[in-house]
Amino acid sequence: MLTYPRWKYVVFLIVLLLSTLYALPNIFPQDPSVQVTANRGAPVDEALRTRVSDSLKAAGIAVKQVEIDGKKGNLLVRLGNPDLQVKAADALRPQLGSDYIVALNLASTVPDWLEKIGARPMQMGLDLQGGVHFLMQVDQKAALEKRLDATAEDMRMLLRDNRVSYESVDRRPDNSIVATLKDPAAAEAARGVIAKNLPLLQMQVLGNTLTVQTPQSELQRIATEAIEQNVGTLRNRVNALGVAEPIIQRQGSDRVVVQLPGVQDTAQAKRILGATATLEYRAVVEGNAYDAVQTGNIPAEARVYYRKEKGADGKPIPILLNKRVIASGDQLVGATSGYDQQSGSPSVSVRLNSAGGQRMFQFTTENVGKPMAVVFIERLPEVRIVDGKEVRTTRVNEEVISVATINGVFSKDFQTTGLDSSKEAADLALLLRSGSLAAPMDFVDERTVGPSLGKENVERGTTAVMYSFAFALIFFLVYYRMFGVITSIALLLNLLMVIAVMSMFGATLSLPGLAGIALTVGMSVDANVLINERIREELRLGLPPQTAIATGYDRASGTIADANITALLAGIALFAFGTGPIKGFAVTLIVGILTSMYTAVSVSRGFATLIYGGRRKLKSIWI
Repeated sequence: MLTYPRWKYVVFLIVLLLSTLYALPNIFPQDPSVQVTANRGAPVDEALRTRVSDSLKAAGIAVKQVEIDGKKGNLLVRLGNPDLQVKAADALRPQLGSDYIVALNLASTVPDWLEKIGARPMQMGLDLQGGVHFLMQVDQKAALEKRLDATAEDMRMLLRDNRVSYESVDRRPDNSIVATLKDPAAAEAARGVIAKNLPLLQMQVLGNTLTVQTPQSELQRIATEAIEQNVGTLRNRVNALGVAEPIIQRQGSDRVVVQLPGVQDTAQAKRILGATATLEYRAVVEGNAYDAVQTGNIPAEARVYYRKEKGADGKPIPILLNKRVIASGDQLVGATSGYDQQSGSPSVSVRLNSAGGQRMFQFTTENVGKPMAVVFIERLPEVRIVDGKEVRTTRVNEEVISVATINGVFSKDFQTTGLDSSKEAADLALLLRSGSLAAPMDFVDERTVGPSLGKENVERGTTAVMYSFAFALIFFLVYYRMFGVITSIALLLNLLMVIAVMSMFGATLSLPGLAGIALTVGMSVDANVLINERIREELRLGLPPQTAIATGYDRASGTIADANITALLAGIALFAFGTGPIKGFAVTLIVGILTSMYTAVSVSRGFATLIYGGRRKLKSIWI
């Protein structure tokens, strides 16, 4: 008999309700906007809101709304179109300077009650929605200086470990390193030690000085490796942000293009992408730092740093730290943010690699009871107006965030405190986990980008999906009559469920994804054709209408399951081994197959039972 359990109707109603709720946010368009985020503790308040509003009014830019987002702690300027968005960002950057990050954004217009239940619009890929385009330039000079500083430190360690007396080892502006030794014999000994351990360097001895040059080929290799490492680090950071299907590629000799589709918080992305924040652990050198600063008489092994805290006179407190770094962010293999159990302040728990852990173990073993400092190093972008033109520069901020006494021996695992907020701790942990940039990077261009395949192609792709859907509906209505109506309802619900599921799980819809949806519509059509033709066959064999419907569904279900499971396995393989557009196609294919199996077999049978089931006596049916 043609029956359908009541609990299945309840399940269907729940699925319909949830699908409608979670697909609903997709009808709300996003507003082009400019997001203003504080940099290192700058206030986001009504004064900033008034300042931004006045600046945009003076520039003649009409805005929809200027609002403070209390949850995220930033200010959002909603605008009417992308052209105004770019103009507003260009107008605000010189006015706000380095205290704030001004970034392009797409602001949600989804009602709060939908957001509270986790309903959000489906993410669109660059080829459908566009996104944010960053052009970043690698500071190759800084990369060379960083590598040469490391080489100079290696030379100092080699000379100390081999007991070769030296007065100084300094890097010169011409990319050479000059070691001054006590006598010519020591210079020759230093040449032998360095030649054995650093064979790529070119050396020249003149009296008691040893001049070391890095070959041009090696300098070029360093520059190339810096860009490649930065590209890899950017990929790690973007992955940590959870951006779907980003584009990160090298452009020219010293630039990198980053495209982020439909990013909601571009200010966060910009801060994380360009940040070079890291930590260094250094020993504290005994001595009066104030006297050293005033007299300029700084110990040879020391360098002056300043603490984050201010003194009684409101000025930074100087401190002498050893030039030799005990461990740095480069040696870190894990970092998590949290809170210090004793003080309750934000902290970052770090884990070093074996080399860093061994160095930390050796240092703490020899210096129990002595202080060790944690230096926070950050490169901050600055925008200045010179002769009416915008000039972008950067400022390196180095400050001591913590000085603690070593109470015991430790190596790989320990905790860093002294951070301003939990958000700063979370950002620092993310940066340390993602790896450090081999060289600083500056944003030389930021803009919104349109669909990469062109507006016309996008419209054609969308139109193709809609027409395939419409043709299927018309065919079923004409050919299968009442069962065509049932099939059309199942197809509409299938499309609704696909959109809802992709929205719930934050999947990204791209143009290949649209092709996947069109394909699942076709597969759903195949399933319904099998069912309807099976019912026709049973009627031709002389079975009563209700028995023919029930038998048709029962016998067609196994064939439909076999065909769809085969396609599902292919979709899983595409998702597992594919990248980019292939993975986007696979996602919609997998979701569409699962939903179409439910709607074609279960939902359509429920409607058929409502229409033809029960105790009705049927002589014929429209099919």
